[in-house]
Amino acid sequence: MDPRFPAIEPYESGMLDVGDGHRVYWECCGNPSGRPALVLHGGPGSGCSASQRRFFDPEKYRIVLFDQRGCGRSRPLAGAPDADLSCNTTGHLIADIELLRQHRGIGKWTILGLSWGTTLGLAYAQTYPAHVDALILALVTTTSRREVQWLTYDVGRIFPQEWERFAAAVPAELREVPLVDAYAAQLFDPDPVVRDRAASEWCRWEDTHVSLTPGHAPNPRFLDPDFRLGFARQVTHYWRHAAFLEDELLIRNASRLSGIPGILIHGRYDVSSPLETAWRLSRRWTTSELQVLGDAGHGGGDSLAAAIVEAGKHLGLELRGPCAAEIERGAAPKARARPPMRQEIAALCENGHRVQGALGVVILMALRE
Repeated sequence: MDPRFPAIEPYESGMLDVGDGHRVYWECCGNPSGRPALVLHGGPGSGCSASQRRFFDPEKYRIVLFDQRGCGRSRPLAGAPDADLSCNTTGHLIADIELLRQHRGIGKWTILGLSWGTTLGLAYAQTYPAHVDALILALVTTTSRREVQWLTYDVGRIFPQEWERFAAAVPAELREVPLVDAYAAQLFDPDPVVRDRAASEWCRWEDTHVSLTPGHAPNPRFLDPDFRLGFARQVTHYWRHAAFLEDELLIRNASRLSGIPGILIHGRYDVSSPLETAWRLSRRWTTSELQVLGDAGHGGGDSLAAAIVEAGKHLGLELRGPCAAEIERGAAPKARARPPMRQEIAALCENGHRVQGALGVVILMALRE
């Protein structure tokens, strides 16, 4: 049974001019007066989907989705014959998110990042921590050089036959450069046959390293030659530049997020982005919680969807304060033994007062210690 909320349609959508000749598609779903939540899709280059609207309770959340530069309904597309990716970097995407927040009149929002979206969500939150009230990061990556090396070479030890085909698709004249650079060159080759062959082989490899998820099926979108070219171009563009970030920056700066509640969700079968990255983040980000799913890989699955839905419910309650959370669950607020220095704050809470916003998060963290 699908654990997500029922399908919904946007109540508002549009195209936002973000500069550099780019216009990004955005949409809002759910409750216009609800708690704002932003969904960051994966890839890069996958685009947002109708299914991603369903992770948050539409009665309680104002759910915002957008297609990142170069993909989905945004324009221009990365798969276009004259595509120029020079203005498609993590820095540009962070600026787009901030412009979208201002455009929609949002003060703070909860960020849900999926796969590549976890890299982007971390980068945005570390740049604008005052505009983020919580983070849910599922299928955690930081797109570091070490992770790219793993994905393009080392994971071949698990899939040796498939990796041999992946590497063999590179022509002799490009075999002296890293595989991700070789594929990036072929994807912009003047010959459309060369481009399509490279896109097909790249997406075949993508399907391979996510295949350990129980019940995995190949991604049907990779059958579309236009989609797979744009997708492969964007992935190789970001991977070969390690997401245009200083290496290991997102791990080193994870402590900047301490004070912001976070839930990291990762599958034990995820060999595309090994659990180590999520673990390292959780060790430096003191207000985060790591959930390891025993039956999930990078390809997702029902347990992953259920964990994301529950994380949204949990954070929606916790950000309102512990008393409100207990009342909504149908329980009377419980008396707790607390250090004397926190008694005054606790008394305010138990007398029915709610403190929201940044101060509310600080109080919540204090009461939890």
